Amino acid sequence: MNIYISGISGTGMGPLALMARAAGFNVCGSDLAKGAIYDELIEAGIDVFIGTQDGEFLKQKLEDGVDWFVHTSALPEDHAELKLAQESGIKVTKRDDFTAFLVDKLGLKMIAVAGTHGKTTTTAMIVWAALKSDLPVSYIVGTTLGFAPSGVYHKGDKYFVYEADEYDKNFLKYHPWLAVIPAVSYDHPDIYPTKEDYLKAFQQFREQSERIIEFKDGKVMQKHEEDGEVYDDECLYKVEDFKLAGEARRMDAALAANAVYYMDQEEFEEKGLNVSYDCYSLIADMNEFPGVGRRFERLRDGVYTDYAHHPEEIEATMEIAQEECELIGRKGVVVVYQPHQNTRQHEVRDGYREAFMGATKVFWLPTYLTRENPDLSVIEPDEFIHNLVNSEVAEAAELNDDLAKKLREYVDEGYLVILMTAGPADEWFRKVF
Repeated sequence: MNIYISGISGTGMGPLALMARAAGFNVCGSDLAKGAIYDELIEAGIDVFIGTQDGEFLKQKLEDGVDWFVHTSALPEDHAELKLAQESGIKVTKRDDFTAFLVDKLGLKMIAVAGTHGKTTTTAMIVWAALKSDLPVSYIVGTTLGFAPSGVYHKGDKYFVYEADEYDKNFLKYHPWLAVIPAVSYDHPDIYPTKEDYLKAFQQFREQSERIIEFKDGKVMQKHEEDGEVYDDECLYKVEDFKLAGEARRMDAALAANAVYYMDQEEFEEKGLNVSYDCYSLIADMNEFPGVGRRFERLRDGVYTDYAHHPEEIEATMEIAQEECELIGRKGVVVVYQPHQNTRQHEVRDGYREAFMGATKVFWLPTYLTRENPDLSVIEPDEFIHNLVNSEVAEAAELNDDLAKKLREYVDEGYLVILMTAGPADEWFRKVF
């Protein structure tokens, strides 16, 4: 089967292309610019066109034969490649349909990680520990990994670990063997008009899953069905078992460890083994977790970048940063923050009031605008800052030489500097440091 992926080199579609290639499909695709997974795609022998997606590259591939056109949710309806694919009569879907097809075709047991916050780190932690345990696992993680490729499939793999994004409701395409759910709050108002709509989608996801691991009343709980009875039990691994910096990362580690434990137990049972389980080796492995791209990613001594762009994520990242600050002997935490999507900011703006507590300094950038509602006024940095409890530490800023100079000075003076954004400020920040 010949697969064409539009938007192929980003962290959402790139790993899917790698997995499809490893599973024996012919894969090619295009992207406007080189994304984070571009080098991995080239190493895998995938034909990638980078540049204006005017349909010319797709026309060439259609002549050779394309069976399925897979595209990112970000592609507009009038996109040249999308329109050409639809006119050609080939199968056209978003990535969720193709992912569900792959899982079914390859007979994999899906471990799907879904949640408003923490899903990327939790997914990567499951992959990290599963690989350490030599489990037959395939996976797709929506970011770059320092310890492995972003997407992997080996013939004979049994499990598939997947970061199941709730945006555009793509996670509702799946019926996981195991669902792992970190924090759930309200996000993506452009897809879910109300908080109730958002929570209903997650409830549907739970109902479609055979087994669930999530937090309830401060405990890691599992829900599963056995002999017609539904059980809701506390899991083996608890948050306090782990020593990573930041409560949020310790919570993610607890979820991930329990997911790997269930995979291990499944292996033991299928092989007819009765093994005394070594709980401590998995804890030790998790405490050595090296992190992932843009999730408290260390760029150099005292400099970090993080994907946090929601008030709850920011609070969790601030806690990690403050603990890290103490561990490495830095004076305090300096934050550069770029909000993402004005539509989202109108829903979450009140949540920022205490989000940056503990910061020595906050540089607030203009909102990165994408998929916007033109009827909404754009909230300016000073409007956000005015509502902060600690507004005296914050100031509006731009991505320019003046800000770069100030940040370098803070690092030289012994402060921890961290960027928080889901937008393009990350590329600028990396160039600065």
